Amino acid sequence: MEKGFEQIVSWKKARELNKEIYKITCDNRFQRDFALRDQIRRASISISSNIAEGYGRKTNKEFIYFLNVAKASCYEVKSQLYLTMDIEYVDDEVFRKLYALCDEISKTLHGLIKHLENKN
Repeated sequence: MEKGFEQIVSWKKARELNKEIYKITCDNRFQRDFALRDQIRRASISISSNIAEGYGRKTNKEFIYFLNVAKASCYEVKSQLYLTMDIEYVDDEVFRKLYALCDEISKTLHGLIKHLENKN
């Protein structure tokens, strides 16, 4: 099944993040907070989607652009995670787990971007 973008570590980790974000946003505390629930879901989905879209582009320059968009979305999720903790939608343990996953995604994206830049 791993043929294209599915083999990219950042995409695999983003897929894991998507699943975890959906799990926490199904909790009752999120049910009435449509704006935050939808925004953190969209930002999370944007990470994996931009990795896949960039992979499908014709040049490394375009791929790098989409990887940077994915990285920015990862930082957006990090910011939103702070809010979810501040308003007690998630506890410290869940926050740390998801924040660490975002860090892993950011680092692997950074490495892939540097690798692609060096190929040019």
